[in-house]
Amino acid sequence: MEVFIFFLYAMILLPGTTGTVHQVKSFLNHTAYLSCYFPNSQKSDIKDLIVFWQKGLEVVHEVYYGQEKHDNISPEYKNRTKMDMDKWTLQLLNAGIVDEGRYKCIIQQRVKGIPSIIHQSECSLHIIANYSQPEIAWLHKGELKPNEYLKLCCSSSGGYPEPKQMTWLISHENRTRRLMNHMDISQDAVTKLYNVTTKLNTTVPTNTLTNISCLLHLGEELGSLVSVPLGIEIIQGEEIEQVKIHFFGPLIAVIVLITILLGFAILKNKNISSSNQSKLLLLIQLYCPSSHRLCSL
Repeated sequence: MEVFIFFLYAMILLPGTTGTVHQVKSFLNHTAYLSCYFPNSQKSDIKDLIVFWQKGLEVVHEVYYGQEKHDNISPEYKNRTKMDMDKWTLQLLNAGIVDEGRYKCIIQQRVKGIPSIIHQSECSLHIIANYSQPEIAWLHKGELKPNEYLKLCCSSSGGYPEPKQMTWLISHENRTRRLMNHMDISQDAVTKLYNVTTKLNTTVPTNTLTNISCLLHLGEELGSLVSVPLGIEIIQGEEIEQVKIHFFGPLIAVIVLITILLGFAILKNKNISSSNQSKLLLLIQLYCPSSHRLCSL
């Protein structure tokens, strides 16, 4: 009962207080470390103090004269917190997105028998979940022809917080242009994690290699994620078809080499003669799944 009275006393004093809010980041389902930032200039022993941790009106943790008490802890934090009494740091186990928010540390000491607040600080907890590496999927149907629009989709999933932007990088002839198309964002109702997609419709120049990448911006502090480049080359020739395929992966390169050798053998058996008619050769490298569950036409 005495502990609960002290806690209410602290609650009454807190609303009018101001100070620095310390920013704390923790990965999803990992342990979050929230510090009291207590200088302890008087070298006080924790056995002489009362320490409260609270989030809004919820009691997160309490240490009563050196002993951890669990009677008043809110159900959401039962068996999920412990105090490092040497470092004045609260460990919040298995931190989830619902745990985001502001946490206050209040330290009290008896002065002439009356509990008095000698220190308080505030932390703002932010949860981070890694997005998957962006993947480019092919949406184009049929054979791609010169000056036709190439249709692609880029997607990433299972991340938090909400990303800032998805950018397409299109490079050819030592020039790179950036396209910021509409980004579709969806949030899982249970996990609260985000899935993002963006689409691209663009023409690809002939007789030059074009590299296309997708960049997911997560913010200044979290940086960006980039997809494996997609290399596309459309070559227009007049005589014998030539095959050039650009891949970014040794295993795929071996498979392509075998395919090319088989193709030459088939062409030789059929005794295909050269022609003066113009022919079109489409060379496509696609180092990503041919379809993706987040991509649709």
